[in-house]
Amino acid sequence: MRVTAGKFKGRVLIENKYEHIRPTADVVKQAIFNKIAFQISGAVVLDLFCGTGALGIEAISRGAKEVIFVDKDFRSVALTKQNLSKLGVNAEVYKGDCLNALKYLKVQNKIFDIIILDPPYKSNLYKVCVDEIYKLNLLSNDGIIICEMNKEDSFDFSPFKIIDEKKYGIKKVCYLKKDE
Repeated sequence: MRVTAGKFKGRVLIENKYEHIRPTADVVKQAIFNKIAFQISGAVVLDLFCGTGALGIEAISRGAKEVIFVDKDFRSVALTKQNLSKLGVNAEVYKGDCLNALKYLKVQNKIFDIIILDPPYKSNLYKVCVDEIYKLNLLSNDGIIICEMNKEDSFDFSPFKIIDEKKYGIKKVCYLKKDE
């Protein structure tokens, strides 16, 4: 597992050693960030269900201004902190339930340009999180939500609209924006 581009390009991250984490393959990570390349510089990013932290770290490497990492599992939080430390990066990492974390971030007046949403496959958390993001108005007007999911899954993401969708083996990535 490597950083694919930016100032940390080629740096190796600590490998996932836990079964509960499903890391994004480097080729998929690179495709995601190439797709949003012009939105990363200076962006405020939320890596929800961060796992190893690899997606948020990729955003940092490519010029994001701020990345906040959230996961409810203490092992994921520890692994993310280890990967950030290995790169010499300071970032906020929260251990907590996704909905409580979103409410906390609202209280902190956070607005995100990019929200990475990668909950466990087959969970009902996609729609629940998207609804909460909308309700709390956590996405900037031109912001994007990136949902990584099983390719067989389909969700009604309204009031957001799917602007693109790409399949990679057993997974797909959906890109959401506010529906004007």
